[in-house]
Amino acid sequence: MTRIVIIGGGPGGYEAALVAAQLGAQVTVVEQDGPGGACVLTDCVPSKTMIATSVRKQALLDASMLGVHYTGGPDGDVGGVIADMPLVNRRVKDLAQAQSADIAARLSAEGVEVIKAPGRLFDPQTVMAGDRTLQADVVIVATGATPRVLPGAEPDGERILNWRQLYDLEELPEHLIVVGSGVTGAEFAGAYRSLGSEVTLVSSRDRMMPNEDADAAEVLEEVYRRRGMNVMGRSRAESVKRTAGGVVVTLEDGRTAEGSHCLMTVGMVPNTGGIGLEETGVTLDRGGFIQVDKVSRTSASGVYAAGDCTGVLMLASVAAMQGRIAVWHALGEAVQPLRLATVSSTIFTDPEIAAVGITQKAIEAGEIEANVVKLPLATNARAKMQGFNDGFVKLFCRPHTGIILGGVVVAPRASELILAVSVAVQQRLTVDQLAHTFAVYPSLSGSITEAARRLMQPMTPSGI
Repeated sequence: MTRIVIIGGGPGGYEAALVAAQLGAQVTVVEQDGPGGACVLTDCVPSKTMIATSVRKQALLDASMLGVHYTGGPDGDVGGVIADMPLVNRRVKDLAQAQSADIAARLSAEGVEVIKAPGRLFDPQTVMAGDRTLQADVVIVATGATPRVLPGAEPDGERILNWRQLYDLEELPEHLIVVGSGVTGAEFAGAYRSLGSEVTLVSSRDRMMPNEDADAAEVLEEVYRRRGMNVMGRSRAESVKRTAGGVVVTLEDGRTAEGSHCLMTVGMVPNTGGIGLEETGVTLDRGGFIQVDKVSRTSASGVYAAGDCTGVLMLASVAAMQGRIAVWHALGEAVQPLRLATVSSTIFTDPEIAAVGITQKAIEAGEIEANVVKLPLATNARAKMQGFNDGFVKLFCRPHTGIILGGVVVAPRASELILAVSVAVQQRLTVDQLAHTFAVYPSLSGSITEAARRLMQPMTPSGI
């Protein structure tokens, strides 16, 4: 029986463990925090739970446009709708623990041993789990990553925070300054604004989310500004200091921004130090990320890696697939190398932004030729009924064959809507095939089939 030891119990680790157990391997997971790892306990699950709460509150605030009004609320609160933050945070933590318990139960049912201890490599076939020594035929490293700390802005857990410390706050921040306008910063900035905080978003670039679709970022920034958020572009933070009653953020150009709390969202660093990787022959890049190939192999024989510690698209779905691929490859199963071009992603803002496949930026740079159509969500009948005015569906296809290459959706539940485009990209469907697929009327998904119809090429009679 093949012995597989996995260091890390996040999506890359526990999904690998489940596949390995189903294929008959003897599996041990070494995880010091709990099943699900940081993704479930402190990062993805808690943040999306809080965001779901903020979206629900924003829907109540926006209900007046549909003829629903709220009265009798506390003075100064818009619409009389308030967020009970102790209750919100307690629900966030409880749900994270419940999800971790569900994963633990599933692992146990499959016969996977979970050791709650720090793990490190002694050599490619030996893992130290606390005071235990584990022998392995295959090792998978899935240790994740940790919020990066900006020198001069070290979190204190009270006024200067990283996102893992937010859920310990006893009350809603009066004025939250969010440093960093990438995906994480954009998500939390929008959530806290909807929950009722005054929010200032500090972005070092010309616009929010500089690595995402420009049209999508423009829509979201417009929504945020309309909701009262202060978005400061081209404003790189130099330091964050506590004051008597809050914080002051000093920018490189000398300007300052004052608030009650500051949230630092300036990236992630891999958890790869001090766990025996380099001593075992595992190659790290300059940022400390583990270098892997398309089947999750590292430079050390028998050692694989998955998830955020590899720096390969830091998404839970990618981590899980990397872990599965590692097991399939290690156990000699048929396996398809990781195809990043088919990975779909979502930014859980309000509205959500989801994308898959090629990008508008690549098209405009001449890297790939594609036809593009963009349909405003405001023209969709279901969107009109529900009062959704912000967003669009964008679709890309090859000029002659009509093969769908990717798309972007900005809409409520874009994370669900993108699946149709993801299937089309994965299966190399054409716009004709997607256009001939029935969509419910009225539905937001109808904009996807409509976009496909607009990209269909007219048939040219033979000989003309």
